[in-house]
Amino acid sequence: MPHRSRLSILLLDLPPDQHAEGTAFWAGATGRSATPDPTDADWASLGSFADGWHVEVQRTGEGTPPRWHVDIESDDVEAEVARLETLGARRLRFVEEGGFWQMTDPAGLVFCVVGIQTGEEFERHAVSWP
Repeated sequence: MPHRSRLSILLLDLPPDQHAEGTAFWAGATGRSATPDPTDADWASLGSFADGWHVEVQRTGEGTPPRWHVDIESDDVEAEVARLETLGARRLRFVEEGGFWQMTDPAGLVFCVVGIQTGEEFERHAVSWP
């Protein structure tokens, strides 16, 4: 079944002891304010950049190393996961609460496959897959 996807969000994963300093740094580096998510204290947004590319800040749990990861949004998460597995990706875990997959690429870099997060940007920039 055809589906669509796009690389849409760059997330800064910052553990609690580095969250405030890292958020302030990236807000300053991008010239953007870090807007807290009013419904989740672990999230803030630096907003939308070129072609609807979003940069978000996420407070992770203790013991998680600071890192970047990307989200691929799709109108069919399972179909996109299967497509990426044929390219060498591996499933790490399914996050029931958000309905998304945390995966690794062939080099071991973490990324997530999520449902549509960006609305109009998704419609404008998604790639169609057979």
